[in-house]
Amino acid sequence: MGLSDTAVRRPVLAMVMSLLLMAFGALSFRNLPLRELPDVDPPIVSVETAYIGASAAVVENRVTKPIEDLLAGLEGIHKIVSESSEGISRITIDFELSRDIDSAANDVRDRVSQ
Repeated sequence: MGLSDTAVRRPVLAMVMSLLLMAFGALSFRNLPLRELPDVDPPIVSVETAYIGASAAVVENRVTKPIEDLLAGLEGIHKIVSESSEGISRITIDFELSRDIDSAANDVRDRVSQ
């Protein structure tokens, strides 16, 4: 009963102690290490091609779609995102985290060079 009696008799002391306790908890929380979220560099390969003077529709039909079709058969692909604009085609391939980035880049380079 000593703590509750002191808090009732001295409310300012109880308020200051609770604020100090919250400040200490906030500072301690900020200094916690983040072991649950490791540094991960996802294997992402981008292919950018230029077709100067072509419209977005022509770039999509003659450049982007054929390259996408070639790359779709690669193993370990998580997602393929493509963007066709006037004169430029951008294709971004996200691979699974277990895939080695060097071998993925080599596979993409081999397929595109065909």
